Amino acid sequence: MTYHLYAIGNALVDTEYEVTEAQLEAAGVAKRHMTLIDAPRRAELLKHVQTVRSHRTGGGSAGNTVVALAQLGGRAFYSCRVADDELGDFYTKDLTAHGVASNLTHTKPPQGQTGICMVMVTPDAERSMSTFLGATADMDESALHPHDIVKAQVYYMEGYLAASPTGCAAALKGRAIASQAGVKLATTLSDVSMINFCRPGLEAMVGNDLDFLFCNEEEAQVWCGSQDLAQITQQLGSQAHTVCLTRSAKGCLVIEQGQVTEVPAAQVKAVDTNGAGDMFAGAFLYAVTHGHSHAHAAWLANQAAARVVAQYGNRLSQAVMDGLKADFVRFLAA
Repeated sequence: MTYHLYAIGNALVDTEYEVTEAQLEAAGVAKRHMTLIDAPRRAELLKHVQTVRSHRTGGGSAGNTVVALAQLGGRAFYSCRVADDELGDFYTKDLTAHGVASNLTHTKPPQGQTGICMVMVTPDAERSMSTFLGATADMDESALHPHDIVKAQVYYMEGYLAASPTGCAAALKGRAIASQAGVKLATTLSDVSMINFCRPGLEAMVGNDLDFLFCNEEEAQVWCGSQDLAQITQQLGSQAHTVCLTRSAKGCLVIEQGQVTEVPAAQVKAVDTNGAGDMFAGAFLYAVTHGHSHAHAAWLANQAAARVVAQYGNRLSQAVMDGLKADFVRFLAA
């Protein structure tokens, strides 16, 4: 085994803006959700935030997940696509700096624009995302490293790839390779917009032999077409061996084999929910690939997600992650 986690997803550089409700409304951005935008819309949105202080980091949902796992001490590989521009160089160097292996160091990137995600954060801590996919919209099977997939413990597919025909096909090709090699399979529902507009792709990623499924409460409700928690847990439980249903301040539910385990959240004052679900998945998968129970893994994942929402930005510093690991050791010993 070479990697604890092999993931495929969109390479996006996150630029985050703290805005008021009025600014969000004036920009015409759908609150709490991810909306795909084109280049003209991106230019329009940039005008709305030109006076707003911004913060830039490596991003993309699965990108955040692999970095979180690597920061905790796991080994990760990330398949993605950037362009031959300044943002692409920034993204590639960011993965390398975090110790994440990727296909980007093996191939020359194409001409074009690297994808970006404009994240607008309102005072209630909600994040509203406008994503220009750029080069990642054309990611295909050439991004896969089959010889590395078969040497991983878990193969993870970012649900946002359901919006890209070639990206979704690549994720499913990797899924087939992983499944044949006995590698565990994981995916996330990512966002309500993906469920509403790209459901067939998501359903193919989930398939009928998924090991780990990640979603939040709103996504679960839309996916199952129900507000009834008992019905939701039963339905989700039939779609993966282990389901992690996150519920913000209520913590999370771990659903497996008809059993539902409640794991409490860490209590923090939320300022920015961007990256919380990605961090949860990364911390959870780190713990399970290092021999810990799913309930213990969910405890660590809740703690990590809480640290993210208590600050601005989608990533945590290495110092904070080291502190989390120490807390986990103390929790396990208690």
